[in-house]
Amino acid sequence: MPMNFLRPGEKGVIRRVKGAADTKRFLANLGFVDGTEVSVVSKLGGNLIVIIRDSRVAINHEMAKCILV
Repeated sequence: MPMNFLRPGEKGVIRRVKGAADTKRFLANLGFVDGTEVSVVSKLGGNLIVIIRDSRVAINHEMAKCILV
């Protein structure tokens, strides 16, 4: 399921990142790669604040749809 379906406090493991090559590369540079655990901290207007690899990262709704957990 896409990451934007996770609720605050829920964790998931990234199974696949889809989208254009530049989107995949951008997300990979932030740490969004297969097998990585991600935890949703909060949702604000469809945007997500997540913890990945001990860092807080904010991503928009469109990018969250590209990350399957």
